[in-house]
Amino acid sequence: MEQTIMLREEFIKLGQALKAAHLVQSGVEAKEAITAGQVTVNGQVDLRRGRKLYDQDVVSYKGNTVRIVK
Repeated sequence: MEQTIMLREEFIKLGQALKAAHLVQSGVEAKEAITAGQVTVNGQVDLRRGRKLYDQDVVSYKGNTVRIVK
């Protein structure tokens, strides 16, 4: 399943994006998924919850894909 998140500002942080896409229920759940290496950004595992996502970045988690668009 692919979703789109529209940026309201220049970027959104990875943990916030997971919550905005309803892929996790809380910031704690987002942190656990990210630090466990379950989340990829543009095809590569990223362990930073504060990773800034910009226009056209793609996040994947548990078979779900989220595209960030401006």
